[in-house]
Amino acid sequence: MRPIRRHQDTGLALTIGVLSGLLGYWLRMPLPWMLGPMIGTTTAAILGWPVRGPDKLRPIVIPVIGVLLGSGITAELFGQLGSWALTLTLLPLFLAAAAAFSYVVYRRLGRYDPVTAFYAAMPGGLNEMLILGGAAGGDEKKIALAHAARVLLVIFLVVLYFGTVLGVRSGAGGRGYVPLDALSLADYLILGACAAGGVTLARRLKLPAAPVFGPMILSGAVHVAGWVEVAPPSVIVVTAQIVIGTVIGARFVGATVKEIASDLAIAAVATFGMLAIAVLFAESVARIMGMPLSQAFLAYSPGGLTEMSLLTLTLGQDIAYVSVTHIIRITVIIAVAPTVFRLALRRT
Repeated sequence: MRPIRRHQDTGLALTIGVLSGLLGYWLRMPLPWMLGPMIGTTTAAILGWPVRGPDKLRPIVIPVIGVLLGSGITAELFGQLGSWALTLTLLPLFLAAAAAFSYVVYRRLGRYDPVTAFYAAMPGGLNEMLILGGAAGGDEKKIALAHAARVLLVIFLVVLYFGTVLGVRSGAGGRGYVPLDALSLADYLILGACAAGGVTLARRLKLPAAPVFGPMILSGAVHVAGWVEVAPPSVIVVTAQIVIGTVIGARFVGATVKEIASDLAIAAVATFGMLAIAVLFAESVARIMGMPLSQAFLAYSPGGLTEMSLLTLTLGQDIAYVSVTHIIRITVIIAVAPTVFRLALRRT
């Protein structure tokens, strides 16, 4: 059989992603355009289909999500900054507890070596933990699978928790459809500049999650200033979500069914424990601050920044609060993880 070329692999993955997104939308699944492709592409990867994630498209579409998130920022939100203090104060304690639990799971249950277990357990960004873990001598494949599985499972479990426990359904307070002609030429130019310029600015300032954070800041600024009053067109946002979901699912390509089943099982235990800890911290914040439990829970859920922000938008929760909390989470993990690892290594 002739080998399938790279562009054909990517085309197959995107085809599965689109069809899975349409199916998810038809089934009224929450976050269908990302969750559907994640499920479809992950299934194809497990079945051994020759799919390849559209990784080259990801840097293009991620800023679109940042611009979308920024469009939800209003001047009134800045008056709420004081109410976030307790959440951010407890955040390092939550990260320590969640990472410690996850480390024990990967070390004892998964039999991972200490380096791999440590960086697999950190609730940070996949790319950052993969780079740091690989540099420290960890198993990059296991670290990548652990974080891909965490993001996948967090979204599933959070949606399940919101629907069955909190009774919150997608679309509550969500946005309506934004057609292509809802934006003027000036709107397109300004939002395009926010997407491209935001990434460049955030990278020069060495901000975390630059492809999302930079465009979100600039988009929020132009929306607060009133230069633009609409969000990016829904077609563009849907396309971005399909690409992101397909990339996540395709990360399981190359692993055997046994490896995926084993890593998913271990990740499920670690993720469930981390989410249980998140519920405890969210309950404390919600009771003390008089905040909705749903909002505090999303802020502490250890998923990816982009994915959790999209889920927050879909569920009609406070975008700025949740996004800022996750940005700080990733910043703290990236800054602290190498130092903690070195100290632990010395003690060992």
